[in-house]
Amino acid sequence: MSVPPDDVVPPPPPHDDPPAAGAPSADERQWAMFAHLSALVGGLLTGHWLGIGCFLAPLIIWQVKKDTMPFVADQAKEALNFNITVAIGGLLCGLLMFVLVGFLLLPALAIVWLVLVIIASIKANEGVAYRYPFALRLIG
Repeated sequence: MSVPPDDVVPPPPPHDDPPAAGAPSADERQWAMFAHLSALVGGLLTGHWLGIGCFLAPLIIWQVKKDTMPFVADQAKEALNFNITVAIGGLLCGLLMFVLVGFLLLPALAIVWLVLVIIASIKANEGVAYRYPFALRLIG
């Protein structure tokens, strides 16, 4: 076996590059992802994907981080607005169940909600300010 000479310095361990100017930090990206995923977790904890848990968690994250992390505040508001919009859509589907159309629309809305929340979480973790394709911007 050969021993490396004393003057050979091993390369430094790999590390994360600092964020570019104006780009969200890793901590901000993670909190933004939590803002989107918290609606999913809140729905699971309350037992219903249209429940109060879907609004409460993004609202808390927005209120806690709005002054210190602008990217997180933006994404938490986006998650909150989207979940309010989905709840309104769920109520409309409930009303449409009287004419049987709601029985088809409600499961479709649930699938779209789940897929878009996952996509938004992934994009937020990448540092992209995600905008849901349909959301009423009630919280500005």
